[in-house]
This record gives sequence, structure tokens and C-alpha cells, in this order.
Amino acid sequence: MKKRRLWGKIKQTCFMGIRREYIMLIAPSMLSSDFARLGSEVEKITEGGADFIHLDVMDGAFVPNLTFGAPVIKAMRPYTRVPFDVHLMIEHPLKYIPDFIDAGADVISFHLESADDPAETVGAILAGGAKPALAIKPGTPAKAVFPYLDKLFLVLVMTVEPGFGGQSFMPGMMEKVRALKDRRPAVLVEVDGGINPETVVQCADAGVDICVAGTSVFRAENPAAAIAALQAAKR
Repeated sequence: MKKRRLWGKIKQTCFMGIRREYIMLIAPSMLSSDFARLGSEVEKITEGGADFIHLDVMDGAFVPNLTFGAPVIKAMRPYTRVPFDVHLMIEHPLKYIPDFIDAGADVISFHLESADDPAETVGAILAGGAKPALAIKPGTPAKAVFPYLDKLFLVLVMTVEPGFGGQSFMPGMMEKVRALKDRRPAVLVEVDGGINPETVVQCADAGVDICVAGTSVFRAENPAAAIAALQAAKR
């Protein structure tokens, strides 16, 4: 049986997907961590106040990079009870959903642009007891997600081209955030790419709920202070 996760401010600020007060939630991305010390890196950002832990899975086909898979995520799971936010940048997510749920994923996002049927993949995530999310690349319009919004925990809007960390934030993606919130205010919107103390303000203004932050957290002298500064962003 899975241990109960510590949802922290997520439950304090959200009820049935509706924000009760505005607090920016931060999901440090393990893509920017020291891969030789994954367990201690997870512990560090847990102690630093992370709301989620973001795990980027890349297959070298859907995006031109390779990272890690379900076995590595499973190895990290004992080091924290913070929810695991797993982002699948892979061609065929559907057949791997059971593996990632078994590894301890709490939220699973997959790309609308992947080869598998979105409705079927969302159904598999729900059937496994995890929370489903759809991710969209910068070139995909927000309206492409609209048919699935009533089944989703969140929508992940990429603010860089997926595949590598350390890219520059694309401010034009905030129009997608506004379009999603206009269409379904209850859905959570997460953004990923180029998040720092300056760009997080633009995200807050647009209505973003969760920011994925990699280099701005893991390369900070004080990761806890970096997380707190990002969480303090106000609309």
C-alpha cells in the first residue's frame, strides 16, 4: 500500500481544483540536480519547502535527450513524501503508465503531441490512482487541450522547447495560461522552463498555479531561500 503523500499547501489552497487563496506552488525539477546524489538532492529540496518534485522522463525520440525512467524514480521515492510530479516526454506514454504509478508517481503528465490516444492515456492514469495531466509544447495552442479539461488535474504549459534545462522563458506562452483559465477556472495550470524570480512574476500575473524551477533552485547558494522567493510571487 502506498504511503500517504504530504500534499501541504496544495490541499490548503485547493479544493476540488479551485484555488481558495493564491500561493505559488513550486516544483523543483530533478533534471537540474546532481544525478550522482539523487537521494540527498530530493531530501534537500524537501527540507527547502518544495510543494512537488518534478521528474522529467525523456526517451531520446520524442525529445532529443535521455534522462531516467521508472526504476530511478522508484529509487528516489523513499527519500520524501512530497508528491512526485512526473512529466513524460516520450513517444508512447500509455504502455508505461503502470510502471510510473508503481514507482510512486502522484501526478503524471504526458504530451498531447505524443503518439497515444489522450483520452485512453488519461483513463489509464485515473485507473491507476494517479492524477492526470496533459502537457503542450510551445507550438501547440491551448484550445487543443479543451476537450480533455474536465478529466485533468492540471495542464502543463511548456515555456521552453522540451528536452533540455537552462533555456530562456517564452513570455508569449502566458496567453495560453489565460485561455485555459478562461475556459475552465478550476483546472490547475503548471508552467515549465526558464522560471526565475523575474519570470515567476509574469506567471503569477497570468494565473499560473505551479511553476517548475530547475537551475534557479538547484544552482542557488540557498535552495530553500530560492524556493521561498518563488513561492512569494503575487498576482
